[in-house]
Amino acid sequence: MNVLLLGSGGREHALAWKLAQSPALDTLYAAPGNPGIAAHATCVALDATDHAAVVAFVQGHAIGLVVIGPEAPLVDGLADSLRAADVPVFGPGKAAAQLEGSKGFTKDLCRRADIPTAGYVRVNNRAEAEAALASTFSYPVVIKADGLAAGKGVVIAISEAEAAAAFDTMFEAGDAPVVLEEFLDGEEASLFVLTDGVTLLPFGSAQDHKRVGEGDTGPNTGGMGAYSPAPVLTPALERRAIDEIVAPTVKALADEGTPFSGVLYAGLMLTATGPKLIEYNARFGDPECQVLMARFRGDLLAVMLAVAQGRLADLPAADFSDEVAMTVVLAAAGYPGTPRVGGAIRGIDAAEATGATVFQAGTRRDGDTLVAAGGRVLAVTATGSDIRSARDAAYRGVDAIDFADGFCRRDIGWRELAR
Repeated sequence: MNVLLLGSGGREHALAWKLAQSPALDTLYAAPGNPGIAAHATCVALDATDHAAVVAFVQGHAIGLVVIGPEAPLVDGLADSLRAADVPVFGPGKAAAQLEGSKGFTKDLCRRADIPTAGYVRVNNRAEAEAALASTFSYPVVIKADGLAAGKGVVIAISEAEAAAAFDTMFEAGDAPVVLEEFLDGEEASLFVLTDGVTLLPFGSAQDHKRVGEGDTGPNTGGMGAYSPAPVLTPALERRAIDEIVAPTVKALADEGTPFSGVLYAGLMLTATGPKLIEYNARFGDPECQVLMARFRGDLLAVMLAVAQGRLADLPAADFSDEVAMTVVLAAAGYPGTPRVGGAIRGIDAAEATGATVFQAGTRRDGDTLVAAGGRVLAVTATGSDIRSARDAAYRGVDAIDFADGFCRRDIGWRELAR
């Protein structure tokens, strides 16, 4: 089977790496891909916003499955265009992808389906936001841009001044949809569940490190590192999260005529009264995908095709290694603000000689030299028998890389290591 993978980040490199291991794969195409993905796939210039061009490519290259990696094409409805052309696709249609595309949509669905989540108010302008803040919430308060924000549209304001600064940013261009939420106390964990709209297949857990600075300080990023599994999400808590959060979500969308097909990434807060939904993503996380793929021992192509064809009930439970996987992100100086691009990257072979796998995200070729082309540049991933050995292996890989413009957090996994 020929497969088309859409995307260019570290998540897509991890998916390409795992898809390339499938015995059923003939040719893997990636659009646009990156230099790391090019080791596993034929990279092609294809604009995911041009639905007709994507469909034409698929039809012209005998593509049997399209895997949509990033969120923007999902929210834009590319999966619908492909399904209309009878192409199997891994990823939800536009209506169901609103789970990620609109925070307010998800909060309203939670209210309708009685799904545990933080109390909230939807607002559309600064006056409404200030009124809701004064009447409904105490500090700290969570302020979220309603739409896609690459993991950086959330502010936890602990004072009136911080809330005002968040409003300055979110309403800078005028009226905009924003969600205010009560602050939930607890520890965060990520749960992944594959679904074809009916059947659910649990697909691992992870803990991400969103803030740029060590000790979880500084502004939010797209993710500075992760590990899997997340022991804090015990089997009992995972069962509750599926029964009380994920399953009712899938049922509600199906009942409303917009079934979700793909991977549901549930960001959870583990509170004293049980798991509550923070937010959904409609695709694999980045860098969570890297640690999930490092542990997954099954045939990813077979599983994704079963999801796309509505055959998930025919599959056994997902097969994951008992080992711990950790990934450490090397980002370009200036991230998450304005990253410094163009810096040379050397030593990936040396890093992989230590046993790590280096997934490329923001990279490009400048002649024969690999250089930084974005904020998050590399995700150095390794496994071990426990969190400490996985951490040590990942940082051995990091330390073998020569990237003068890069930086990383040195404390990935710190909560679990402390336990």
